Amino acid sequence: MPTPGAIDDFIFADHALFEMKRRGISESEVAQVLAKPGQSETVRAGRVVYQAKFNLGAPPKVFLLRVFVDIDRHPPEVVTAYWTSKVEKYWR
Repeated sequence: MPTPGAIDDFIFADHALFEMKRRGISESEVAQVLAKPGQSETVRAGRVVYQAKFNLGAPPKVFLLRVFVDIDRHPPEVVTAYWTSKVEKYWR
């Protein structure tokens, strides 16, 4: 299954909004990742993870924002999102 490109029309699952609030992730940061992902990878049929690098903190440190999206519906639905410092683990 080919990995899809950028997404500009999507909705948030209630779970995603709850976790984003808890994790300090804004809707605009998620939208930025989906509009211009650094990478995307199919997790399973109908679900894709989009990710992009961000420099955060002082001094700046590289983090990934990973956004999981169910693309088998219209509009696609953001399932969850999280920050990780494990760039080497996830960046291909």
